[in-house]
Amino acid sequence: MIYIDCYLVPVPRENRAAYEELAKVSAQVAKDYGALRVVECWLDESGPDASSYHMQEARLESKEYGGFERAAGAGKNETVVLAYVEWPDKATRDAGMEKLTSDPRMQQDRPPTFDGRRLIAAGFKPMLYESREA
Repeated sequence: MIYIDCYLVPVPRENRAAYEELAKVSAQVAKDYGALRVVECWLDESGPDASSYHMQEARLESKEYGGFERAAGAGKNETVVLAYVEWPDKATRDAGMEKLTSDPRMQQDRPPTFDGRRLIAAGFKPMLYESREA
């Protein structure tokens, strides 16, 4: 059964290019160790109003909803990245992540693009998995 690792992390806006480069490297390493798909998403700060995700009868003022920035603890010069890695199963994920975290490509000498202590991460077992061909 598919297994999903999800990540939410605040990233300084000025580090977008560095984060994108790190994401490309880590995506390739994850795929080398069995990941099926890696998706990295930079928050669209001009995106839809929070109320648009709720039925008309249940809508509140936008400021009354929680947001990803608040959930991630993003500061005023930060935005949020939401990412997920899809694995064929949990066993492949466990073996792949052990290799990924010790892979030399992930240990490159570069300034940190975000504070790893603030990364929120968890593994998920899908309860619904549907897709449509693009």
